[in-house]
Amino acid sequence: MRLQQEYDEVRDLVRAAQRSEDAQARVVLYLYENFGHYDWVGIYRLEKEDLVLGPWHGEKPTEHVRIPKGQGICGACAVTCKTEVVPDVNADARYLACFSETRSEIVVPVIKDGALWGEIDIDSSERSAFGPDDVEFLEAVAKLLADVV
Repeated sequence: MRLQQEYDEVRDLVRAAQRSEDAQARVVLYLYENFGHYDWVGIYRLEKEDLVLGPWHGEKPTEHVRIPKGQGICGACAVTCKTEVVPDVNADARYLACFSETRSEIVVPVIKDGALWGEIDIDSSERSAFGPDDVEFLEAVAKLLADVV
């Protein structure tokens, strides 16, 4: 993995957390503070048919604190349980506008015991901000979270 050092740091943060909520909050803060192209980072958990916002970091809150399964990029990921990478949110009709600065988004499912538990959602003000290294790294982080949620 190209981002092995960052992965090791996240793994240590997750292991040091006493509760699932602490692990999630630590991961969100780490991602926000250590990746310059991650402008907003949040974790949504699935509650029945809705994704509900948990810990997040960014310059401002999103109005999308509850997203129905199937709606937007997050909702699409909740249906497919596959990572969604959107290089240009303005070219994707599924995008739920959160911030005028957002140009690209990545949503990574957190799968626990074969079922969707939630998602890591990241926005960037750069177009095409998320490449294969981000996908590989964030999918590995999602597996770490799955072990503690």
